[in-house]
Amino acid sequence: MDADRALDPRALNQPAHARVAEWLGHLEAAERRSAHTLRAYQTSLNGFVHFLGGHLGGPVDDAALAALSLADLRAYLAHRRAEGLANASVAREVASLRSFFRWARKHRGIDCKAIAGLASPRLKKRVPRPLAPADAAGVADLAGDAAREPWIGARDTAVLLLLYGSGLRIAEALSLTGDVLPIGAAITVTGKRGKTRVVPVLPRVREAIEAYLELAPFSPAPGTPLFRGAKGSALSPGMIRAAMRAVRAALGLPPSATPHALRHSFATHLLARGADLRAIQELLGHASLSSTQVYTEVDAARLLDVYRHAHPRA
Repeated sequence: MDADRALDPRALNQPAHARVAEWLGHLEAAERRSAHTLRAYQTSLNGFVHFLGGHLGGPVDDAALAALSLADLRAYLAHRRAEGLANASVAREVASLRSFFRWARKHRGIDCKAIAGLASPRLKKRVPRPLAPADAAGVADLAGDAAREPWIGARDTAVLLLLYGSGLRIAEALSLTGDVLPIGAAITVTGKRGKTRVVPVLPRVREAIEAYLELAPFSPAPGTPLFRGAKGSALSPGMIRAAMRAVRAALGLPPSATPHALRHSFATHLLARGADLRAIQELLGHASLSSTQVYTEVDAARLLDVYRHAHPRA
């Protein structure tokens, strides 16, 4: 597991490691954080406590956590940078520390005042890179060509079409169960932190799912995965990424053409056709409109690119 990357199990002997475990339990039970997020936080905070053991030269207990200075916190980030962490990873470390100390203050009375002064590195805002509409259509047309069996090709086509046609995250598509059958004009999906939303299913997407079900050697019952791997277990995201890599090579698309780029394409193409930003927010399952507003920058960037290539004075 990721948490074992830099830590021998024998190093998990500081009192503060128990606090980290309590915090992770809270995130899982009360905030319904994903397993991926929990593993990342576990790695960060156990590594942080392990570092403090050597840095402070004594036990890392509640009192030691509360007494940490800004210099102590910065020393940890410097240590992580020395291990090769880039700004984006350092920013995630800062976010995990802030989250832990917020919980510690509220639930355990551990008030580390220094955390308020810990700055996160400035990150260059990354604008999503959607596919052109023709390329997105090409992905759907070629998705099944590289599959070793027709039903697997039909499966990959159905999943990729769900990402582009309904704007799903890959984890959302793969978490669908037989409960969504028969597929209608819309389905309910469960997104981040267990939030549900209703998304439309275009006729083309519905037909692709039905074609997959016709060919698949497995019949998804309620509560069982809709999309299966070759041996019948739940389909892994890695298999869909592999299918996308094959399509990308066939179409000559850049490395940015990932399964998640299909979700970006869904939002950007809707916006270009005049869809309301609030409606796109609901369809994507964004908690905040600011997360959705990045697509206005994508569309503006596309328009500027067209202008530069087409205007005689550009």
